[in-house]
Amino acid sequence: MKILIVEDEKLLADSIRTLLQKKGFDVEVAYDGETGRQYAELGVYDLLILDVMMPSVDGFEVARRVRMKHLGSMILMLTAKSELEDRITGLNAGADYYLTKPFDTRELLACINALLRRQGAQVDEVRFGNTSLDLSSAMLICGENRVRLSAKEFDVMRFLLQAGGRNLSKEVILARVWGFDSEAVENHVEVYIGFLRKKLASIGSNIRIAAIRRLGYHLEAE
Repeated sequence: MKILIVEDEKLLADSIRTLLQKKGFDVEVAYDGETGRQYAELGVYDLLILDVMMPSVDGFEVARRVRMKHLGSMILMLTAKSELEDRITGLNAGADYYLTKPFDTRELLACINALLRRQGAQVDEVRFGNTSLDLSSAMLICGENRVRLSAKEFDVMRFLLQAGGRNLSKEVILARVWGFDSEAVENHVEVYIGFLRKKLASIGSNIRIAAIRRLGYHLEAE
C-alpha cells in the first residue's frame, strides 16, 4: 500500500514515515501543502495523511482538490484542531477520518489499517473490456484463459485498469509503481508495457494498451 504524508512539522512527518515503513508500507512525505497537493493529484496513493494547518495550501484544500478530481485515495486528517467546526470542515472537504494531535501511535495504526481494509474491501477485481484482473491472485483473466502477472506487471496493469481509459504519463506510472525515490527510468515502464501487451494477447483479450507520444499510455477495448 502506498501512503503520502503531508505534514509541515518535519520531525513528526519523519517519525510517522519511519513507523509506517517498519510496518511494511510504501511511504512518501511532502513537507508543505503545495507540494503535497501536487503529489496527491497524481492519484497514485492508497492513503493520504494530511495535516490541516500548513502555509500556502492547507489540508482542507488538498482534500478538496483530490475529491474534485474523483481520485480514490482514502484521506486521514491529522491536526491539533479539535473544535467541532474544524472536524466538520475536514469531513465535508472529503476526509474519511479525523485524528486529533497528540495521538497514540497505536491509534494511528488502527485508523490506517481500518481505512485501508475499507478501501480493499470495495472490489476484488478490476475489469475493462472483456478482461479482468483478480486482485487477490494477480491473475489476468479473459473468458476461460488466464495468466499470472509478476509483482510489477500487476501494479502497472492495475493502475491502467483503474484509470478506466484515462491517459497515464510515464512519470505518473513510475511514481505509482516504483516510487519517487526510485532509480527506475522511463524505459522500465516501456519494458513492462511490452510484457503486458504480450500477456494480454496470449489470453485473447480485446484490451489494447495504446501509446500517445510524449503523453503516456491508456487502455482501449477493440
